[in-house]
Amino acid sequence: MAKDPERPGLAAEAVRTLARESGATEQQIRDIVLLVGFDRSSILREARLLAKDG
Repeated sequence: MAKDPERPGLAAEAVRTLARESGATEQQIRDIVLLVGFDRSSILREARLLAKDG
């Protein structure tokens, strides 16, 4: 059986760190990465906005 191609993304530890720093969930961090890419400051900005809005 063919192996599924790996989805590019952040390492699990990076996702956990960003979630901890921003107050967003790990799933929210993954969703943000899909929208804005891998720029750390952009991810944190969007994650903090999400966390603030509850």
